[in-house]
Amino acid sequence: MGDIDEAIERADQEAFTREPPKSVQARVNFLIRQLKTTKAVARELGVTQRSVERYRTGERKNPPKPIVDRMDAAVRARWQPQVRKRRRRKAATATGITVETRAQFGYTAPIGTTDDGRFRRLTVHLPPAYAQRLFDAKQQGAGDQRLREIVAEGLQEVYFKDGGRRAGDLEVAFTNIDYFDVSF
Repeated sequence: MGDIDEAIERADQEAFTREPPKSVQARVNFLIRQLKTTKAVARELGVTQRSVERYRTGERKNPPKPIVDRMDAAVRARWQPQVRKRRRRKAATATGITVETRAQFGYTAPIGTTDDGRFRRLTVHLPPAYAQRLFDAKQQGAGDQRLREIVAEGLQEVYFKDGGRRAGDLEVAFTNIDYFDVSF
């Protein structure tokens, strides 16, 4: 997996206090309430306006899988925005985030120490400042590489340097991610 952006989205969806609508008809009705018109929903899903109307009335109940996937993504992106916003704000100001990963970490270290990269499995709680930076970068449209750099800085400070108590000259590179997950 390895995509940090996807991990943040998954963590966001764990914040739901109620499950999103399940049936095609309920999903379409929810999207119409959000986007205001069947034409806007049709554009969002990549179908005709008439198809949206059929889904809405229940005349058509089983759209093709790609349309179901787009519908699910559109609903989840708009479902309970206040709940997600509140959880992000709390993580960025008070609780921080927990990062679980298995990745290869490379090092730039002083002469006489090993700088060979190796795979490690880490579960590390990063303070709110790193959560805030991560959310801000994601909101500004930063790519996965920038998000990785922020997480690597956090892991470097919290795990490898132990908050400044050891390995002062160590620089950590976060590469070759086997899996990555975030919770907040």
